[in-house]
Amino acid sequence: MTARFTGKVALISGGGSGIGRATALAFAREGAAVVVAGRNAEPLAETVKLIEAEGGRADAVSADVSSSRDVARLVATTVERHGGLHIAFNNAGVMEAGPLADMEEAAWDRLISVNLTGVFLSMKHQIAHMRDNGGGVIINTASNLGAHMRLPYLGAYAASKAAVSALSRAAARECIGQGIRVNAISPGPIDTAMSLRQGETEDARAERLKGALPIGRVGTLTEAASAVIWLASPAAGFTVGHDLVIDGGATA
Repeated sequence: MTARFTGKVALISGGGSGIGRATALAFAREGAAVVVAGRNAEPLAETVKLIEAEGGRADAVSADVSSSRDVARLVATTVERHGGLHIAFNNAGVMEAGPLADMEEAAWDRLISVNLTGVFLSMKHQIAHMRDNGGGVIINTASNLGAHMRLPYLGAYAASKAAVSALSRAAARECIGQGIRVNAISPGPIDTAMSLRQGETEDARAERLKGALPIGRVGTLTEAASAVIWLASPAAGFTVGHDLVIDGGATA
């Protein structure tokens, strides 16, 4: 294992499970001090426990990314506890599915407030710190169902994630002159609870996706986390405004 992020501080929202937790563990294994954020304290504490069990450094901060006050406090707390903020992975997200004609406005508002406004607010406060402190790296979680492909009954979700992709690219052009690299990832089906249909087992999901994905299987958490790690690393130093699709060839 390398130590590419020794001396760096990484902030991960949605860090209590799935891709967020896997990425937090990956950053810690490579030497970063990690702050995980989310609305629910218990899963965040579990992520911290897993990192500390491996000898890593981590803190948890409860925060709602759709609240500007919470996000400002999250960034300030990260800097206060660890002396800086060098890498931000804005990964918190929710999914709502169903026919557009039947979707409640509250469900639409929930998608936009977390998936899109949450990324905007996170970048707003992260950029404000990074531009005055030597730059940094920001990676946002979009989706292959956003700017890259469409499925029925996921139009609202796709709209929120396509906007994240567009926002990331625009921010990348705006911020690179300030030493801040912005990119996005667009995962397809990854081995998380979000990729399971209601009542579906992991075996049933594997069978469903076997024929739907050219690679013939669901993506692993390690594969998703590795993409984030690469984008944050010096190896991706010339990669700016990219939306990295991780979907086993579904959109190839």
